[in-house]
Amino acid sequence: MKTSNFSMKTILVFAVYFIQYSLELDYSKIQGFNTNMEEATQFLREWENEAVASCNRVAMAQWTYATNITEYNKKQMIDEQKLNSKFNRVSWRKASDFMWTRISDPIIQRQLKILALKGQSNVPDSKLNQMHSILNEMKDIYAKAKICPFSYRLTSYCELSLEPDLVRVMANSRDFEELLYTWRSWRDNIGHAIRPKYIKYMELVNEAARSIGFEDAGQQQIAMYEDANFKAKLENLWTAIEPIYKHLHSYVRRKLVSHYGTRRVRIDGPIPAHLLGNMWAQNWKNIIDLVIPFPKKRRIDVSGEMLRQGYTPLKMFQISEEFFTSLGLKAMPVEFWHNSILEKPTNRPVSCKASAWDFCNKYDYRIKQCTEVSMDDLLSTHHEMAHIQYYLHYSDQPLLFKEGANPGFHEALSDAVILSISTPRHLHRIGLLNNITDDYEDQIDFLMEMALDKIAYLPFAYSVDLVSNSNSNI
Repeated sequence: MKTSNFSMKTILVFAVYFIQYSLELDYSKIQGFNTNMEEATQFLREWENEAVASCNRVAMAQWTYATNITEYNKKQMIDEQKLNSKFNRVSWRKASDFMWTRISDPIIQRQLKILALKGQSNVPDSKLNQMHSILNEMKDIYAKAKICPFSYRLTSYCELSLEPDLVRVMANSRDFEELLYTWRSWRDNIGHAIRPKYIKYMELVNEAARSIGFEDAGQQQIAMYEDANFKAKLENLWTAIEPIYKHLHSYVRRKLVSHYGTRRVRIDGPIPAHLLGNMWAQNWKNIIDLVIPFPKKRRIDVSGEMLRQGYTPLKMFQISEEFFTSLGLKAMPVEFWHNSILEKPTNRPVSCKASAWDFCNKYDYRIKQCTEVSMDDLLSTHHEMAHIQYYLHYSDQPLLFKEGANPGFHEALSDAVILSISTPRHLHRIGLLNNITDDYEDQIDFLMEMALDKIAYLPFAYSVDLVSNSNSNI
């Protein structure tokens, strides 16, 4: 399964996994002395058969829970995760018997290495089960959180969920007090409940990582990038982009001062996060109307045209499929259209976070998205379907290779697609934008919107991952 927050954009995908430690790994705890090629090949063949079946069961249980959040489905999911953890424990121990650095076949060596690096198997079952339970509890809190509307805080109607309700408020409201109330209430609702669980979860995953030779879970995660200078390269990336980010920040701050006044936005300080059009201030594109350099020019937002033409969520996914097939890529399998959830159900609680799913059996691929008819969600459908395209094209690979080339590659690929979809030329080609122009002012407005979407994301990702992978108290 690949879960996507659409704000993860191509130029910034490297920031997704910022962590604090350089890569200096001792492989002695994750490999043994067996260099027998036949035994390694036989082990991987047997592992593949069992792992595919386990992967399918876990994915199905996770899907069932994510699309119908009940205690029963949660228990079924946790039970499958526990069984999978036991299987992974046995598999890791067998894989780590091999001295995979001395295996001559590069395909066999790489599969053994991936298994070894992913291990969490030197901690007791009770702690692995606790990790799963805490993670699911945090997801539960996040998915079920609801607040009262700003205008009706004294009534009993408190049914506003994050998606689509609060996301819509943060994107569209320009009322300072409503934005502050929404931003604060949602965090009050989930923050106090999640904080102790998150701290305990990080203790457990760090313990698991240390048990197999890593300094912590952060170092284990960064090992998957296979670059000893990864941290330094990312710091250099941030150093290179920081000047343009500061210019963007200053420009946006000045525009917000003009709109909200100096009493609410300091002319020489940080921007209040709740004013940036996004619950996490991770991209600022939703406030383009307040900061656009040439406001008299026509904006490239085709949401209104989509509504006028009678677009539905299904049609948006069909348009996305046509884009990929026009490039010579694959159509969605029949199972995709039967099994995906493309709109938010009204009869049960679901997790609305857009995600693409691979059920590990070479034919069942799905998207879960609470789609609304808007340009943002049109782009999101393409983003998620790009993940499915990747799944389809590596479907014949061994299970251990059915992932991105590194942990950031899936998002990079999907976001590269968005760069093509969001251009005026493409929107004109599919009949959503008429009379396109391409003069200086149009180009500047377009670049500003891209900067709000992409450049603004980097320090957000940087700070989140530095905190989540630090040893400091939260």
